[in-house]
Amino acid sequence: MGTGRESDSELSEAMKRIRVNSRKKFEVLINTCGAQAAQMSLRPGDTSDSYPGNEHRHSEQWLFVISGSGTVRIGKRRQSLRTVKIRTHTLLVIEKGELHQIKNSGRKVLTSINIYVPPAYDPDSAPKR
Repeated sequence: MGTGRESDSELSEAMKRIRVNSRKKFEVLINTCGAQAAQMSLRPGDTSDSYPGNEHRHSEQWLFVISGSGTVRIGKRRQSLRTVKIRTHTLLVIEKGELHQIKNSGRKVLTSINIYVPPAYDPDSAPKR
């Protein structure tokens, strides 16, 4: 824990600043041994997957919407999926094992930061198996 007296150079060595690039649909931004951050950008009408699935069944996903709006189909079973609306500044928690599909239902790009605990993707953004 810091003392509050660290220099700017000491802070910059301990902190990592990541710039979000909304041109890619999905990109892992940073990893630690216990968590991972990724950015997702969906164009109007686009979806995260072709159907509600769960490619990270061992990780929670905390989805924070930076901009845009959309819907999330989410649930434990396909027969009981519910639809949740999301928009700028929405925080949605997708629990381990929940099926889900994110859709941009708005007119602008839907951009979110997604935190996975524990990490769900390889550094090249491929799902861990």
